[in-house]
Amino acid sequence: MNSNLPLSERPTVEPRWLLPMIDAAIAFIAFALAYALRYELQIIRPAFDPLGRGFVPYIPFAAVYAILMWLNNQRNGLYRNIVGRAWLEEVYLIASGVAVSIVIILAMFFILQPLVTSRLMLVYVAALTLIVSAVARLGRRWVLAYLRNHGIGIRRVLIVGMADVGRSLLGIMLARPELGYRPVGFLDDDEGKIAIGMGRFEALGGTAELADAIRTHHIDTVIITFRWKHYDRIQELTEVCRVAGTDLRIVPEIMQLNIRQVQVENLDGIPLLGIGAHRSFSRANQLLKRALDMALVIIGFPIWMPISLLVALALRLEGEGGILFRQVRVGKDSKKFEMVKFRSMVEGAEELQEAMLRESGEDPRHPKFIDDPRITGVGRFLRRTSLDELPNLINVFRGEMSLVGPRPPTPREVELYEPHHTRRLQITPGITGWWQVRGRSNIPFDEMCEMDMYYIDNWSIAMDIEILLLTVPRVFLRSGAY
Repeated sequence: MNSNLPLSERPTVEPRWLLPMIDAAIAFIAFALAYALRYELQIIRPAFDPLGRGFVPYIPFAAVYAILMWLNNQRNGLYRNIVGRAWLEEVYLIASGVAVSIVIILAMFFILQPLVTSRLMLVYVAALTLIVSAVARLGRRWVLAYLRNHGIGIRRVLIVGMADVGRSLLGIMLARPELGYRPVGFLDDDEGKIAIGMGRFEALGGTAELADAIRTHHIDTVIITFRWKHYDRIQELTEVCRVAGTDLRIVPEIMQLNIRQVQVENLDGIPLLGIGAHRSFSRANQLLKRALDMALVIIGFPIWMPISLLVALALRLEGEGGILFRQVRVGKDSKKFEMVKFRSMVEGAEELQEAMLRESGEDPRHPKFIDDPRITGVGRFLRRTSLDELPNLINVFRGEMSLVGPRPPTPREVELYEPHHTRRLQITPGITGWWQVRGRSNIPFDEMCEMDMYYIDNWSIAMDIEILLLTVPRVFLRSGAY
């Protein structure tokens, strides 16, 4: 299992030599394109090359530049598999390496005094290297995310301890499958947690069964979330992982707080951890989110209104009840409101639900029935295409819902919530959300809640836009909707 290597330096699905080779190729390509821009197209100002020696004199400088880029990227850790590093951080590190390499090449020009040189060409080289490298890194992320979403290059993870931190870790892994972590299950010495389980991820027993769980389920990484007061137990579990040759990660005690509350500072070499309140949904962010909702609803009016009229006509021709279905839901801060949808079921469908819950064994906090007999012919099509939710835009216009957010529960479902589930009610509910685009109706309630928590803790306008964009193919592919 390569157990003598730190996790950040272990090979992924890509060969270790691939990125350095790509960067070297980019360096030569940047020099060739820069030469064409400078001498063939003569961008900005005419080029002076009386000897007409072509690109050949620049080849040694391109080779040195490729080596310098490799050394700088190596020094900046760009060839290490650091999970969760942002793309913009990679671009910044690449820009740093480009700047250092170009300065050295410029110094070589002054020292060696070659017959034909162009300082403007080096500006082109720098810009082209940064642009092409940034695009290449982004493409690499997309490819790796695609492979990991299809089970290639993933790490099978076992979580030890399913308290708040364990649930948060599970939520992050479910919400970000492109990171390459696949939770297999969890261990906990609390009999209550073992009996309840966590959605599709079963309890594999107590911590005494760690060695068996690693062997039976082919675990690559174990993450311990216990507090340091259990130091002796952590030491015992560490020894089990060492013997099994499995990676071990321990969540530091300080991280029992929300990671977003922790800011790292450096005081002349001494690291300081600052603890502050993090509020994703400040008043300003709420206004920004509301403005985005209203703008998209208004801009999309010429599209969703004609579709709504056609749906209304289809329901009227079916003639099995009214066009709209209204139901009391629980919104932000536990305030109740009337949610509007297109009718997709027969009259009296709600009265039949209790009997169906008893017969099916579905989770009453998030009941979803496959081949629900209450759904009408037109309603089945509406649900498959999510067109039944178009009237939710009325709730968005009223401010009762947002385009993106946790789905609003019914009062009966809220009565069954555990205390940590109520965090879903801290923000405005939405038509679509993070868990919908990651699995829609296929996701059990506990997993759905953890992914909602991830959304609440990590919200941004960019995240809302990403979810809206991901919703489109999900709807067209009819994935997980019934």
